[in-house]
Amino acid sequence: MTIFLIVYLIIVATATYNDIYYQWDLNKYDLDKDGFFGGQEITKEQGEAMQRLTNDVGRNFSFITGFVVAGFTSTIVYFVGRLLLNLKKDKNHT
Repeated sequence: MTIFLIVYLIIVATATYNDIYYQWDLNKYDLDKDGFFGGQEITKEQGEAMQRLTNDVGRNFSFITGFVVAGFTSTIVYFVGRLLLNLKKDKNHT
């Protein structure tokens, strides 16, 4: 369960951090701080910042993807741990 939570939190936290960073980066181009881009605010760099913020579906679905990846990872860790524990028990009995 601990492995699941750690992996899940890493995935979701990374996506959240990137989302906040991309929003902050885009807000640098909002010169009059009104939440809209017009006139001189629309530049090539602003367009690229807008693309980074809006064109990433993976970041928006990280809570679902994180659940699947964390479940898969924690299952593998569990079975590997059980296997190693059984091998250690067998080694001690011989």
